[in-house]
Formats: sequence, C-alpha cells, structure tokens
Amino acid sequence: MRADRLLSIMLLLQTRGLVPASELAGRLEVSVRTVYRDVEALSAAGVPVFAERGRSGGIRLLPGYRTDVTGLTADEARALFVLATDGAHDALGLGGAIGSALRKVMAALPAPHRPEAERVSERILVDPARWARGPAAPGPADLGELQRAVFEDRRLALDYRHGRAAEPSAYTVDPYGLVSKAGVWYLVADLDGEPRLFRADRVLRAETTAAPVRRRDGVGLAEVWAGLRRRVERQRDDVRVSARVHRRRLDLLLRIHASSLLGPPVPDGPSHVLAEFGFGAVEEARTLLPFGTDVEVLTPPEARRLLARAAADTLRMYSAALGEGDDPSDYRPDTDIPHPPA
Repeated sequence: MRADRLLSIMLLLQTRGLVPASELAGRLEVSVRTVYRDVEALSAAGVPVFAERGRSGGIRLLPGYRTDVTGLTADEARALFVLATDGAHDALGLGGAIGSALRKVMAALPAPHRPEAERVSERILVDPARWARGPAAPGPADLGELQRAVFEDRRLALDYRHGRAAEPSAYTVDPYGLVSKAGVWYLVADLDGEPRLFRADRVLRAETTAAPVRRRDGVGLAEVWAGLRRRVERQRDDVRVSARVHRRRLDLLLRIHASSLLGPPVPDGPSHVLAEFGFGAVEEARTLLPFGTDVEVLTPPEARRLLARAAADTLRMYSAALGEGDDPSDYRPDTDIPHPPA
C-alpha cells in the first residue's frame, strides 16, 4: 500500500539522514522511479523532503524535521510497548502486524527514549488469562470468521451453545464488534434489533453471510458494550443472600466473593459478622457451601433449602466411608482439613 510506503520512507529518512534512492527502492521493493514519485507526493503534502544530485547524493529530509510520532514522551513510548504484550493481537491474527508497527515506531522515537521502550518487553509481561483456567469449550479454532464479519459489515450466522443448554441454538446476528474482557473474547451484536453478548468460545459454527449488517443508526460498539456490561452487572444483584460468617473465614470470604458483596459486613457478636451478597440466581449461593459451618445462609429461604439439599446429597454420597461409631458432627473444618489459600 502506498500510504504504508510513504510512512516507511519518512521513518527511514528520519533515522538514516541521507539515503540513496536506489537503497530506498531496494528496501521497499519498488523501482527507483517509484521512489521519486513517492518523494514528489510527500513534498506536495508538505513534508520537507528533497533530492541531492551527484555521486554521493540521495534523498533527505530538511534538517530538524521530525514526524509527529517523535513527540512521544518516555511514558507514552513505554505505554505503547506495554500495549503490545497482551495476547489480543495474536488472537486476531495481528501478532506479526503489531510487531512490524512497533519496529516502525521504535525507528521514529527520539534516541533517548529507545532504550527505555526496548526494556518494556523485557521487564513487563501482560498475561490476560485467569489462574487455573481450564480448556476452552468447543468453539471456532480462531476469531477469524467473527472478525471477517465485523470488518466486512456483514450479517453473521451462528450456532451457539448457551452455558446450561444441551443443544446449540441457531442465530443470525448483526455484529458491532469484538471485545476482549479478562482474557475472554465476546461478540457484541444485535439479535432482532436487541443488543446481545456472545462468548466466542461458545460459538460452534460461524459463517459470514452476503447480507449487509443492519445496525441501529447512530449506535457504536462502545455504547452497546457499555449497556450490556451494565445489564450483566445488574443481574448479579437479582437475588440477595444474607449470611452469618465466622470471623476466622472472613478474610478468605472477602477475597473470593468481593465482587458479590453488596456492602461491608457488620458485626454480629464477638466471633461473627453479617454479610449480604448479590447473585444472579439463587443457585449461585452454592458457592458459599465450601465454607461449611463457617458461613450460615440466613435468607432467602430457598437458598437455605438449596444448601441443605446439597449438603445432604454430599453426606449420603460419602456416608459409606464413615467407620462404625463415626459421627459426621465430629468433623471440624478449621482443624481437620485446612482451607487452601485463595
């Protein structure tokens, strides 16, 4: 592409000074005649570039001229190279492109900033994947087809498996774009004119159709994503669960369930506190069961019944392992089996 070639010429001239036209032609894999045409185009655009004749001549920029990218501060340069350390570019098939782009930026940086920018990749690593993340659910081998529909502004046909569904559902959606959140890719799209969120690793089949996308007028990806994110966060508070928590497990509980707490716990006697959680469904109260007798769910009643049934089912499953005379009530979770750190 010519625009990329023009930028490459400017960066080469900026870092090298005087460069023979033949060398520029060889680096850019074009003819010397094409190089001179590009130089004329740069000059017409206001870039102070000129050719020097003679045996030791070549192409150069007016001394002191710098492209806008050289106005980057040291912190701005570091920020760009930190941006390149996550896995988003590789997932989109742009790993090579970001590397090439950063090499161009490095060439255009002021000399004092270059060593600092180079050290970023040696000192900072961004790993977006969460700990103990298991293998992804069956889905497309990559994001290629989703990305294609997004950039070509085409409707997208999906076979999509919802979290608890036994069989996939078929949809035709109008994509706005792709979002990477905490290492998970999402497709943001309209389904029948309503905003929806689709996890990329639950897409079993994706096909870009010939039909043009039908987005709502004046609505962009950032706006749709913000609305969907607020909706997901509100759903977390659909079921309010109150519980009595022993102080010996309070620190661990706060670390594991910080995002679900609806407020700071309040004292309830010398050894307990009362805490209130917000869950998207009553079944999520099961996440409190591993705390055993250190967390007693008080309300709502259906959450208490849910945990009672789960505890009874667990006891029945392991009751055969109890020896004669063993009493399940003798089990003390704080001394017999220490809870692993979060």
